[in-house]
Amino acid sequence: MPKPYDLEERTFLFAKECRIYIRTLAKTTSNIEDGKQLVRSSGSVGANYIEANEKLGDKDLIFKLKISRKEAKESKFWLRLLHDLNPEQRIFSESLLFEIEELRKILSAIITKTSK
Repeated sequence: MPKPYDLEERTFLFAKECRIYIRTLAKTTSNIEDGKQLVRSSGSVGANYIEANEKLGDKDLIFKLKISRKEAKESKFWLRLLHDLNPEQRIFSESLLFEIEELRKILSAIITKTSK
């Protein structure tokens, strides 16, 4: 299925897929705690991107985009932990890891373009 061009929608779908993924994991202490962190950071990618679109100026836009990118990097960290510790769900987590890396690259490209 092709990814939506609208980055607000794409970040929303990423956060949604992370929540669906977490529901498939065994209810261990580490999965629960790491899952909570992933819920927070994955939602923050999109929330901060939406805030960036309501910018007060170019500096504000770049600042919010950098926060969104930072949250993408954090999401990738939690996904990697969950991926390594839950081999039975690797197909699902691999697609999420691929998507968050794509989102990070897109955000970096927007930051670079806007900063010039």
